[in-house]
Amino acid sequence: MGTTAVVWDESFTAYDFGPGHPMGPARLDLTARLARSLGVLDDVQIVNPEIATDEVLETVHSADYIAAVRAASDDPEAVDGRWGIGTEDDPAFKGMHDASARIVEGTRRVCESVWTGEMEHGVNFCGGLHHAMRDAASGFCVYNDIAVGIQWLLDHGAERVAYVDIDVHHGDGVERIFWDDPRVLTISLHESGRALFPGTGWPTEIGGPEAEGYAVNVALPPGTGDSAWLRALNSVALPLVRAFRPDVLVSQHGCDTHFDDPLAHLAITVDAHRYAAEALHRLAHDAAGGKWVALGGGGYALVDVVPRSWTHLTAIAAHRPVGVDTPVPQSWRDHVQRVFGRPGPARMGDLPPANLPIWVQPWSMGYNPEGGVDRAIMATREAVFPHHGLDAFFD
Repeated sequence: MGTTAVVWDESFTAYDFGPGHPMGPARLDLTARLARSLGVLDDVQIVNPEIATDEVLETVHSADYIAAVRAASDDPEAVDGRWGIGTEDDPAFKGMHDASARIVEGTRRVCESVWTGEMEHGVNFCGGLHHAMRDAASGFCVYNDIAVGIQWLLDHGAERVAYVDIDVHHGDGVERIFWDDPRVLTISLHESGRALFPGTGWPTEIGGPEAEGYAVNVALPPGTGDSAWLRALNSVALPLVRAFRPDVLVSQHGCDTHFDDPLAHLAITVDAHRYAAEALHRLAHDAAGGKWVALGGGGYALVDVVPRSWTHLTAIAAHRPVGVDTPVPQSWRDHVQRVFGRPGPARMGDLPPANLPIWVQPWSMGYNPEGGVDRAIMATREAVFPHHGLDAFFD
C-alpha cells in the first residue's frame, strides 16, 4: 500500500461555515478528485478517521472550550461570539464539533502512523488549522489539529518536533501553544502583520523564557514573489531545522500565498508551492529520518489554486511527483464546468516553460540591505540564529 498515509473521506466537507464564507469545502473535494484522477492516490493508504475524543482534544484545548464548541454545534443560533465562536470568521454551524474533531483525529492518526514507522509520510490536506487557540476559535479554525498532533508525538516519545508553516498568515495558534517549550521549533513564513491578519509574527517574537529562539517568524512584505519567498524558506527554515535535528518534521502548506488568492497580497505561483513541498520533503529525509507530516491550511482560490497545490503536495509525499507541465485531466475540468459553470486550469503549473526552473539566490551570494525580503530574512536570522549556534550573516 505504499509508504504514505493520506487522510480523506467526503465527510470532511462537513467542515462548512456556510454560503459565502471564504473557506468553502469544495476545495477539499476538488483536491481529492484531482489527486485521484492523476493516479496520486493509487498507492497510498487512505485514512478515514473517527471523531477525536475529548481526551485527545484536551491535550491542547481546555474542557470548557470543548464544551462551548459542543453547545454551539447543537444550537448555532444561541452563540454570542464568546470563545471566538459566532463571529464573521468563525460562525457556528450544526455539527461543528464533530466536523472539527474529525480533522484533528486525521492529523493525530497520520502523526501516529509516521511516528510508529507504519508509514514514512502522512498527509492531511483537510487539516492545518493553525489559528485555533487553547480557549478560542480564530481565523476559520475551531480546533488546532496541528498542535494536537505535535503534542501526541511529544507524549509518545518524540524529543524534538520541527514545525514549518508556509501559509500566508502567521501560524499564531501553534506558536502560542508551544511558546515556552524548547522541544518544539515553530517556524512561520508569512505576510507581514502590518498588512494581514492576525497582525502578529514579528522577528522579535522568539519564544518564552524557557524556549528563546524556538519561535521563528519571517514577516514578508506584500508583493513578495516566487524567488524571494523561496529564498526566505531556504535561508531561514532549512538551516534551522537541520541544526535542530528533529525526530519528526511537521509542515503546514496553506496555499493562500498565491497571486490569485482573494484574502492576501503575496505573488506566489503553484510552481513555487511545488518547489517548497519538494524542499520540505528533502529536509525531512535529511534532518528527520524521513518522518514527515504535511498538512493543508489556508487557500481561498478554491478551484484554480488549492486543488493543484495540494495535489502536488500529496504526490510528492507519495513519491509520485507530478510535473508542472502535466495537463489537468479533462474529466476533472468537466466536473468543474458542471459544478461551477466555468473551466478549471489546464495545466498543473502557472509559469511558462521559459521561466522554469525557478531560480533562487542562495544566502551565501550575499545580503541585499536595500531589498525588503532580505531585510526581513536578516531580521529573523539575527534574532534566532545565535540561539542555535548559527551565524546570522554567513551560511
